[in-house]
Amino acid sequence: MSFLSGGVAVVTGAGSGIGRALAQRLAEAGWALALADVDEAGLAETAELIGTRKALVTTNRVDVAEETAVSAFAGEVGKKHGRVTLLINNAGVAMEGTFEEISLDDFRWLMNINFWGVVYGVKFFLPMLKREQRAHIVNISSLYGLIAPPGQPAYSSSKFAVRGFTECLRHELAETPVRVSCVHPAGIRTAIARRARVGAGVKRTDVEEKVARFEKYFRTTPEEAAARILRGVERSEPRILIGSDAYKIDILQRLRPGSYWKALSRRYEQATRD
Repeated sequence: MSFLSGGVAVVTGAGSGIGRALAQRLAEAGWALALADVDEAGLAETAELIGTRKALVTTNRVDVAEETAVSAFAGEVGKKHGRVTLLINNAGVAMEGTFEEISLDDFRWLMNINFWGVVYGVKFFLPMLKREQRAHIVNISSLYGLIAPPGQPAYSSSKFAVRGFTECLRHELAETPVRVSCVHPAGIRTAIARRARVGAGVKRTDVEEKVARFEKYFRTTPEEAAARILRGVERSEPRILIGSDAYKIDILQRLRPGSYWKALSRRYEQATRD
């Protein structure tokens, strides 16, 4: 039987983008869903788009940066659903600014969501996942968890951390029923870049212009990304790359780990200037 034939899935960041697309696809496949987001309006819209289903769909406002909030969420899911077979730690934020332009508070804010939110999710849902005959954890990293472009010190740090945590977790859980995947999307058409927090020393107008130019290179839709992630889950892929750029850059980084930016910098600068 296909793993994706049904179960109970927890999806964070389900109020928009990839999280919403994943929730819709899983609902269509008959999964029960426990959806979370800090954006209550976006979460309600996702629930409305899913509509009435035979399987239970619950929504919770959760700030994944807060340990107690994620712990309480896991408790609620246990009471309402009784089990979890798929955990997708998708919630995340972005930030613009070089290391000198952003404050330490900016850095902490992003790490608390992008990294600690993933850690909390795994910590509090893992006991339920390990009770299943087969279960799966999906942690969303980024293309910037493979490479580290200038201007993304906090974001890239968080996504490299998610990658390292996920790889270690996969090795530790290898003899258990829980499979683990790390996802590295490139250029997904979501609102994360437009909603990015601007570092304390950065002009917002400059960032808005840069993002508008850069988004022209975002080719993959959230729906396409969701389909690729779930295909990777079905195949138990340890690393799920999304978008042709992700594959190309992954190879380049492997071949030239110390000098890949020399090859990428011109293209990156053109994307942010065109």
